[in-house]
Amino acid sequence: MFRASRSFAMNYQQLIANITPEIHINLKRAIEIGRWPDGRRLSDEQRALCMEAVIAYETRHLPEHERVGFI
Repeated sequence: MFRASRSFAMNYQQLIANITPEIHINLKRAIEIGRWPDGRRLSDEQRALCMEAVIAYETRHLPEHERVGFI
């Protein structure tokens, strides 16, 4: 059990580390309009995962005042 969750955490971190600025922009756009660049609709689960990825990316790469949700 521990190995599976550790492997997942490493894969998640690798995924976030490999998000480029272009991917970040595309994910934000998909969340905003509810569609992928090819026009397919995002499912609720896809939207939630995209939001998690955007937040994780911005936490690593952007100053706080430039992040989604900054007030």
